[in-house]
Amino acid sequence: MSDVATGLLVAFLALLLGGVPIAFVLGIAALAGLLIAGINPVVLAQRTIAGTQVFTLLAIPGFILAGDLMMHGGLSRRLVRVCNTFVRHLTGGLGMVTVLSATFFAAISGSAPATTAAIGGIMVPEMEKRGYRRDFSTALATVSGPIGQMIPPSIPMIIWGVVAEESIAQLFLAGIIPGLMIAVGLMAFCYVSARTMGIAHADRRATATELREALWEGKWALAAPVIILGGIYGGVFTPTEAAAVGVAYGLAVGLFVHRELKLPDLPRIILNSMKTTAIVVFIIATASVFGWMVAVQQLPTKAAEAILSVSDNPIVILMMLNLLLLFIGAVMDNIAAMIILGGLLSSIGAQIGLDPIHLGAMVVINFAIGMATPPFGYSLFVGAAISKLTIEQISRAIWPMLLVQLVVLALVTYIPAVTLLLPSLMR
Repeated sequence: MSDVATGLLVAFLALLLGGVPIAFVLGIAALAGLLIAGINPVVLAQRTIAGTQVFTLLAIPGFILAGDLMMHGGLSRRLVRVCNTFVRHLTGGLGMVTVLSATFFAAISGSAPATTAAIGGIMVPEMEKRGYRRDFSTALATVSGPIGQMIPPSIPMIIWGVVAEESIAQLFLAGIIPGLMIAVGLMAFCYVSARTMGIAHADRRATATELREALWEGKWALAAPVIILGGIYGGVFTPTEAAAVGVAYGLAVGLFVHRELKLPDLPRIILNSMKTTAIVVFIIATASVFGWMVAVQQLPTKAAEAILSVSDNPIVILMMLNLLLLFIGAVMDNIAAMIILGGLLSSIGAQIGLDPIHLGAMVVINFAIGMATPPFGYSLFVGAAISKLTIEQISRAIWPMLLVQLVVLALVTYIPAVTLLLPSLMR
């Protein structure tokens, strides 16, 4: 390994272990690599700007703002009511409501932390009142939130589409079936857990009138993903334009239909969305510089050769790839990891004949599971914030739920049709 590559990796690991924010870790490590290589540091500024000048990235601030507007406009609460009327009579029904609501809200916000915060804030106190342990309720909301990274519109899917130069619309489709499989698996886990905790009683089944009323009240929330995704797959607008449509829809419904969104609230909501967007884009910018340095030093090619030298069996290689991605997803920001590892993962995928859309779905699902994996998963911190529990308390309850997700990940990895069925139909 060259001096430049060694200096780059040493600076990266030292800063990361020192607790420096990931965006600064990437930028400072890249600068160190430039200086060791004798490259003019002005390249840092050039590559930083170039990393954000991708048209498709405009979808990110749009979907972030759309999710915030819909959350504050009352759509999340109405989604919870719709889900509640359908499954409340089942054993573990309230836990199932949490999972179903997170799945639906994921199709609006596209963000794991936003989904955990919106649904967990409503459901954790309610589940505790009904006899569920607080750590279980929080863990369920935490592990359900990352479904938002699989169900479209998914911000990580957009990032991977940009990095790997693949169709974002097809990546969106690839995440639907795995996301629904995880939702069903978690709902089954809720049934078993409720019986174990002695919460075996069931509420009264909702009447046809109650179902109609809930659906009517929640029609605007249920229509949001239909409009956004239907417009993309119907060829009416691009994913970037869909984000703008989502903003307009959330604004109109919140202000004029539900009237829970007030004009004085807009500056605060927009400012919050701007802060989130700034964090995401800053990470993308510095990660692009670091990724460029990594590519210049040919580290992806060397790493791919090292992995492939261990075995030529695709099953073993895919298992190693999953273990690597799960570890990285649990300790590193997903967006930065995608940009840095994009070349490596694409190289490995090409050499073992992996479909690029299948690979993209695998990457996003691994990183989604990492979002809820102790001790550093970002959704864990959101769950701790809404429940006032410690990370350790949530972690103890979350492991069986992560096992459900790992089973689905194995199916996705070794049965390509799970992710490729819907994209192949679109083709």
